[in-house]
Amino acid sequence: MNNRPDFIIIGAMKCATTTLHEQLAAQSGIFMSEPKEPNFFSDDSQYQQGINGYWALFDSASAADLCGESSTHYAKLPTYPNTIERIQKHLPDVKVIYIMRHPIDRLVSQYIHEWTQKNVSVEINRALTKHPELIQYSQYSMQLKPYLETFGPERVLPVFMEKLRNRPQPELERVCRFIGYTAVPTWQDQLNQQHVSSDRMRQNVWRDLLVDIPILRAIRRQFVPKAVRTWVRSWWQMKKRPEIEPAQMAHLQVIFDQDLAVLGSWLGMELSCRNFKSAVLAGPETWQGLSQPDTAQVIEKTAS
Repeated sequence: MNNRPDFIIIGAMKCATTTLHEQLAAQSGIFMSEPKEPNFFSDDSQYQQGINGYWALFDSASAADLCGESSTHYAKLPTYPNTIERIQKHLPDVKVIYIMRHPIDRLVSQYIHEWTQKNVSVEINRALTKHPELIQYSQYSMQLKPYLETFGPERVLPVFMEKLRNRPQPELERVCRFIGYTAVPTWQDQLNQQHVSSDRMRQNVWRDLLVDIPILRAIRRQFVPKAVRTWVRSWWQMKKRPEIEPAQMAHLQVIFDQDLAVLGSWLGMELSCRNFKSAVLAGPETWQGLSQPDTAQVIEKTAS
């Protein structure tokens, strides 16, 4: 029998999922998939290739390893509506980790990413109307609710990027306890943080092809001054961080405050855009997950 994932990091996009994936992969006894984001259960084209190809991603793991993968498409409702049903069918006992950050910060970071990928071409305030997923992927209780209903709060672990960045070792230990890792993990400082959206360049086929040729890279570094290389890079970089207009910001805060109020009721804390960062950083170090009574009440209320 092939190895199966014991846990999945489901997102959210631009919330340090790559960082946590690599930190877990660096621990002895934990096997993380390569590629990091197989997107098997979300993307129809991947799912139609069959489950055996997905199981093969974990063939190199030993029998004693805890196995995991990290596909942020799994927390992208309503874009991928069949994800949870598919996960439940093939991995009914899987544990789920969901990383969040301030919802507006996440939205802006995703916008920058989509701009570099040429998926959006308009400025951010117009993009919010044209691309509603920028908002939807930051509605954390909406994304979490079906996982709680399907797998139960004892198998869903919320994590906050702000806490992962500020207190990485305790947070890594908390994640490892949740997935059943019995050794003491060690946060690897040498692994680079993966949040580089502001430094990303817009895709360009010819430029990327030339940049990736080793001999040209060596020539460029030897004969072209760094200042010139930096200047050339700026042709494809976003010139300044996107700015959300005040009226649009007020609208977003209303949307996200409603969503965060639900999330906060599950966690036993008050959450809003205004207090998000301070509230999550002040949360107890030993806090493990969602409150069963509060979760059940809110799910029953929102489902009616």
